[in-house]
Amino acid sequence: MPAWTFGYVPQSSAPYPKAAPDGIGVPAILPGARDGLTFVNLYGRANPFDNVFVAGDFAYEWNDAIDMQAYAFRVQAGYTFSELSWTPTLAYGYQSFSGDDPSTSKLERFDPLYFEGSPSAWSTGSKSSMVFINSNVNAHQVSLSVRPTERDTLTLRYARVSANELKSPIQFGQGTRIELANGVPNPVAGVTKKHLTDDVYLEYNRVVNANTYLTAGFSVSFPGAGLDGMIGKKAPTWTGGFINVVVIF
Repeated sequence: MPAWTFGYVPQSSAPYPKAAPDGIGVPAILPGARDGLTFVNLYGRANPFDNVFVAGDFAYEWNDAIDMQAYAFRVQAGYTFSELSWTPTLAYGYQSFSGDDPSTSKLERFDPLYFEGSPSAWSTGSKSSMVFINSNVNAHQVSLSVRPTERDTLTLRYARVSANELKSPIQFGQGTRIELANGVPNPVAGVTKKHLTDDVYLEYNRVVNANTYLTAGFSVSFPGAGLDGMIGKKAPTWTGGFINVVVIF
């Protein structure tokens, strides 16, 4: 089931951050950098064997006006144990969004534009997706889903989230700080160690009726060495939960 999308941004005032040379210094802000962005996306999903699915997603962006070339991709594979009760489905995926390489003059930071916020789609992690937009990050993601009834689905997800480029903006340049190098204070952005977080997310979905859907979830995010290094100590564990009801009229 292949599909592809081509797009162009004719006008925009959205700015882009750009890493300082060699990652030393405050990121530059390029005003109106999204203006003229061109992108293409390729997607495919197949069932090569019974109960097995594989999928791939690739996006490429470029803008000659600001010397930009960026990419994102995701690969997935899963297996449904149809002979077992609750028909569990085990899946693994890896996704990556390019970051700006501070050693080049080109801009390689991926612009996520508008992306689906669910961990079942392009979202990176669970709680982490609300902090690290899909730029300069990658993640290994594993999920186990079971269906105790036709209306109920329970899914456990784990994601290990890391940075692609060190000393490069992960969001828009937040986290810029002073670090010592050979006794000399220097402003740096991003992280100096790649591991950002480990996310664990438990989600429950129920089809209440033909027009009403309930989703509840709880997640825990365990900071990695990259975040610990930003604040100079062990970062706190981040927890959260939600309940969402959708009614279709």
